[in-house]
Amino acid sequence: MARSVDVDAVRGFALFGIFVVNVTFMASGYPGNLADDPRFASFADEAVRTLSSVFVDMKFYVLFSFLFGYSFAMQLRSAGPAFPARMLRRIAGLFVLGALHTVFLYGGDILTTYAVACLILFLMRHVRDVTAIRTAVIIYAVVVAGLVTSALTLDASAFLPGAAEAQATAAAQTREMATGGWGTRIGHNLAGLPLLLIQAVSLQGPTALALFLLGMVAGRRDRLAHIRGDEPVLRRLQLIGFPVGLTGGLIYALGGGNSGTLAVAASVVTAPLLSAAYVATLLRIMHTPRGTAVRAALAPAGRMALTNYLGQSVIGLLLFTGIGLGLAGTFSPPALLLLAAAVFAAQAAASTLWLRHFRYGPAEWALRWLTHAHRPSLSGTPT
Repeated sequence: MARSVDVDAVRGFALFGIFVVNVTFMASGYPGNLADDPRFASFADEAVRTLSSVFVDMKFYVLFSFLFGYSFAMQLRSAGPAFPARMLRRIAGLFVLGALHTVFLYGGDILTTYAVACLILFLMRHVRDVTAIRTAVIIYAVVVAGLVTSALTLDASAFLPGAAEAQATAAAQTREMATGGWGTRIGHNLAGLPLLLIQAVSLQGPTALALFLLGMVAGRRDRLAHIRGDEPVLRRLQLIGFPVGLTGGLIYALGGGNSGTLAVAASVVTAPLLSAAYVATLLRIMHTPRGTAVRAALAPAGRMALTNYLGQSVIGLLLFTGIGLGLAGTFSPPALLLLAAAVFAAQAAASTLWLRHFRYGPAEWALRWLTHAHRPSLSGTPT
């Protein structure tokens, strides 16, 4: 199966957006407690938080989920009769890898959720396109209806701690992150499993499955193949996606972000449109004479997305926890944004160098070994 450089580049772009969000949770206990660190309350700090809420938060995992479904369709087409056994082994591998990632590296893992949602996608792999699209719309409608109903009928204050308690808990967790070793890290990650499960069942799992289904339909129809950059649909996606998506992002930011259920509902509804506008813009840029350099920079990182995703967690662990430098709580929002950009740039460069000599990233190679039930060649010209 020939790889799509465009798909790899868009995946690399999504990976960067995901890291911009994840690094905030790796670097401090405040985001996980829905609180802002009072030490970072300057205009620049607040501006970066707001811009992240509008442009980044909840947008890129949607894009990554869509691409997962797109790749699923490509694998289904290329594997033929061997697909069922291969995909079931791949799903099992993703789940185990995600569980290890959750326990030892980062409690906000998405791989286990993806594995479970992919199992459902596997069972639905032969449904008609119209059925897949309708199912995705129904899933989204149920998620949004649940969020709106919860916001209108439940008293959030009965479930969430007060501001003072949240601040105190966040400060204590940040100190614990900076000084604790492996035992502390593993204990913290295990303690967060109930919340992770609730989020996976109520929001991330269903929305991921919906985007998997839409991505599978797009993959069946090769919507990202043979892109020229001048297709009218790309401009239409920009004209619709940016106004609607940014409006939803503003509502999400002004409504309190993750602490406001109605704000989350607004983001869930509009984030796919903003993500689509991002993709359309990126594709148009990458298919200009100067934009080919952007595609060349992003594609290797996207080709090694699993390795880089896990690598980002390792970097966060070594920078912010007592296992490494213990810098938790010392990075302002602007500094974290610059750090995320620097880390991703380094990963993109390292991915380019690695793929000049090897066919797959290390994690991709191991997962492919399990998927195909035999060890693939790591060296050689990439395919």
